[in-house]
Formats: sequence, structure tokens, C-alpha cells
Amino acid sequence: MGAGAGLSASAGFVYDGARFHAHFADFEEKYGIRDMYSGGFYPFETLEEYWAWWSRQILLNRYEKAPKPVYEDLLALVRDRDFFALTTNVDHQFQLAGFDKHRLFYTQGDYGLWQCSQSCHQETYDNEAAVRRMAAEQRDMKIPTELIPRCPKCGRPMTMNLRIDDTFVQDDGWYAAGHRYTDFLRRHQGQRVLFLELGVGGNTPGIIKYPFWKMTHENRHAVYACVNQAETYVPREIQKRSINLCCDIGDALRQLRDLSHKEAPRGAEASGQP
Repeated sequence: MGAGAGLSASAGFVYDGARFHAHFADFEEKYGIRDMYSGGFYPFETLEEYWAWWSRQILLNRYEKAPKPVYEDLLALVRDRDFFALTTNVDHQFQLAGFDKHRLFYTQGDYGLWQCSQSCHQETYDNEAAVRRMAAEQRDMKIPTELIPRCPKCGRPMTMNLRIDDTFVQDDGWYAAGHRYTDFLRRHQGQRVLFLELGVGGNTPGIIKYPFWKMTHENRHAVYACVNQAETYVPREIQKRSINLCCDIGDALRQLRDLSHKEAPRGAEASGQP
């Protein structure tokens, strides 16, 4: 399966509106920032402010579980199947819901990791303890100067391990996950496969959407399924082996979960059909 931002949005991880106002009203008033996404790119004048913002965003979107059980419903549907999840999300919600990390590939980074801002070496660092302290000790939209994280190798400031430019660090864990994903595809080549796309938009279609279309086209036993509230286009070449659901992902998964809990019709059991 391939998961984009729409999956987390369906689970309640929205970056604007009431959720944004509840946690960033002071930044909104001072700088006119209107959502968490754009705030992540704001050129704050000091690192104390920069990390005050980011510690709140990380704590909210990485170390708290999504308010709606969308990921849990997804896990209930695939738990007993041979699956792999490729995602551009960086919020760790798959693992917080109970997914095995060895079946996941976070291609674009992780809110829970820091790296050297100049990528002087290819390592990342867990940030939970530091982030929780930053969030607890910040005052007037600034963290204490002594809490600014610095690279243990070169002393430069640390930054988020997010793919926003060519300084993104792909550490050993990133490559290991990539190899597991490649191996999964190799082992299932030419077999019955469902390429399930959940909430993938048009920002980075080359990571999930286009490869899923291509692999479905090349494998006559494959089916492509897309669940999205807006972007459900499918190329003509694979339309006969595609399923498009233009709806809320959480609603769709909940209905599928409920159906899976019902006893299979006797006719299907007698005929040996799944």
C-alpha cells in the first residue's frame, strides 16, 4: 500500500483551522502564519524561536496518536496479510497504531529524527526527550538557548530529517527499509497484488502514484485501488483493473473493517471463493 498526507488528515491530523489555532495562536498573531505546513518554512530570526515552533509541531504531530482510529482500522484489515506500506508521511502514525516497522518505508523522513543541517555525516538522532523538554521550558515563543541542538560531529545546528533539499540524510535505517520494500516487490512480481493508494496527492506522484500505475500495468494479475476525496484519476491502460473511491478514507476503511467481521456468505464458502 502507499499512503500520503490524506490518510493522516482523515485520522484528524489537519495542519490548519481549529487544531492550528489551539497550539500556535501566538505565532499566528505575531507572524501571520496560518497553518503548520507554511510555519515550518518560516524564516525565524533566532534558533530559539525556530525550535520553539518545531518542538510544538513535532510533539503534536509525531508523539501524539491521531484522534481518529483510521490507522488502527487499516491495520485490522491487513494484519493477517502479506503487505508492505510505502509512505511519504513523516508523523509515525503507522507504528503508533501497531504496525511492524519492518513492513514500513518512510521515504521522506521522520519528525522524530534530527540530522546535521549541513549533513556532514549520514546519521540521524532520536529527538523525543529533547523535544519534550523544549516544549515544556519555552517561554514567549523561545526555548532556552542551551537547548538548541547541535551536531555532535561539526557543532553546526541540527535540523529536521525531512526531505526538503539535497541535504536530506538517508541513514542506515532508511536504506534498510528501502531494501525491504524492493525485496517485497521482487518476491511478488507477477503475482496477485493489490496496489492500494490512500490519500496520495499530486505533490510527489513519482514516489507512490506513478510507480503503482506502472506496476499495475506491467502485472496482469494486479489491481490498483485509490481512495481519495479528490484525486482519483486512473490512466486508461489500467482502468479495467482499477477501483476508485472518492470519499473519506476513514469512512471507507471503517466500512471495510465492518464487512470483514461479518461471516462470509455460504455460497462463497462452498465455491471456494475468497
